[in-house]
Amino acid sequence: MIIEFDSEVFRWDARDDASWYFTSVPPELSEEIREIPRPHRGFGSVRVQAIVGGSQWRTSIFPDSKMGAYVLPLKKAVRSAEGLEDGGPVRVRLEVLDG
Repeated sequence: MIIEFDSEVFRWDARDDASWYFTSVPPELSEEIREIPRPHRGFGSVRVQAIVGGSQWRTSIFPDSKMGAYVLPLKKAVRSAEGLEDGGPVRVRLEVLDG
């Protein structure tokens, strides 16, 4: 399954003074991903291949119960390479590898 979407970068502050950056998969696409039969993984994660601009990497998306959607972590190297900032737009292409 391959999906593409536009979203916004947001920061989540961890308890250890570290900041993590994510973007949210739209709820309707998150629902489609939830319906894919796949092996159980820790924290309900789903393995994906992500593409943002010219950056491509393998990671996992994680369910966020408050948003009702999956979230994609955006590592610093990707944010720097693609000029992504907190609150800014991001275009994402995800290939779901589980399933």
